[in-house]
Amino acid sequence: MSGGKPGLLACSLRSGHPDFLDLPWHLSLEDWTADTCARFVDLPAGDSRHAVVFVSYDDAMYALKELPPPEAEKEHDLLRRMEALHLPVVEPIGHARTRIPVGEASVLITRYLDYSLPYQSLFMRSTLVRYREYLLDAMAGLLVQIHLSGVFWGDCSLNNTLFRRDAGRLTAYLVDAETSEIHPRVSDGMRGHDLDIMEENVVGGLLDLTELGVMPREFPLYEVGGYIRDKYNRLWDQVTRKETINTEERYRIQDRIQALNELGFSIENIELVPGEGGDQLRLGVSVADRHHHRHMLHSITGIDPEEMQARAMLNEIRGVQAWLSAQQNRSLALSAAAHHWLQLIYKPTMQRLSEILDDSSDPAELYCEVLEHKWYLSELAKRDVGHIKAAEDFVQRRRSTE
Repeated sequence: MSGGKPGLLACSLRSGHPDFLDLPWHLSLEDWTADTCARFVDLPAGDSRHAVVFVSYDDAMYALKELPPPEAEKEHDLLRRMEALHLPVVEPIGHARTRIPVGEASVLITRYLDYSLPYQSLFMRSTLVRYREYLLDAMAGLLVQIHLSGVFWGDCSLNNTLFRRDAGRLTAYLVDAETSEIHPRVSDGMRGHDLDIMEENVVGGLLDLTELGVMPREFPLYEVGGYIRDKYNRLWDQVTRKETINTEERYRIQDRIQALNELGFSIENIELVPGEGGDQLRLGVSVADRHHHRHMLHSITGIDPEEMQARAMLNEIRGVQAWLSAQQNRSLALSAAAHHWLQLIYKPTMQRLSEILDDSSDPAELYCEVLEHKWYLSELAKRDVGHIKAAEDFVQRRRSTE
């Protein structure tokens, strides 16, 4: 046991965040409660080998995880490196070294993922039932993303993942990198090992819900891991396969790029290797990240939503582009159409939605819900009802259910 007075020994933090000095560092995190910590927030932390607590500062929440020293520093470094690779991970804020009654500990500090859902919510809340299948697709997509970037997870599980709604689907975020490793590339053996761990852990997580009595009887519990693995294998093949094309079929290069863009992947490099006969090319594509539409939307509007939300908004902007080009009888740049959409469609719609926006509402997801509602109303009316009417009806219906 280390000697000395319990409390904070050292803290390394990113700028722009609280100093966390007003927290009860003399206590182990498992002893933090609303009585011992004024900033304590009671949120479900899921099953964890280590104590995890949440604290609130102004408009932001933070997750703190207690680990043996120097594990917090190690995990913080891994998360920073994953963040630099543009992977969907929680934002690492810093790490602390403390002395508590039982000895020294290290604490990892991350920013709580706004608008996120733990997997339990998708099974325990009846309003989220339709997202269950999307959860499995999101898990497969997350594993493909991190493996493409050279990350071996080592403990892929539902408990170590958070989900955000994304234009009616889900995006998965890695929240625990305790067992992760970063390599120049992840070998096939390592990928297979990660998938084996995933299958075992996912079934274990769902069995926990079965014991709570919240799993539907007909749910194919023991088929879930295999479904994720199959989805992963098909997506991995789409992204990494090399194909042979004839020199007169060069259009297939753009077809491949577009297909990957549709899956959200940004293209980093295209490799064309001439065949031995000289009339064929070996085509291989390297991807950078899975934020193609997000990057594009942010560059022309400044909005930074999730990938599928961005795709829905870009589809709208391209519709505006086509309409304005026809009206003006000339080609119009996408950036000009984006300005029109932002000022005359997006902002007025969000203004109508402001009265139902709260801290738990993701503005971009709410906008996408209005787009779906607009389609529904337009189908009933046999005409385009417009964004404002759709937003007003959406708000009215939302209020009537509260």
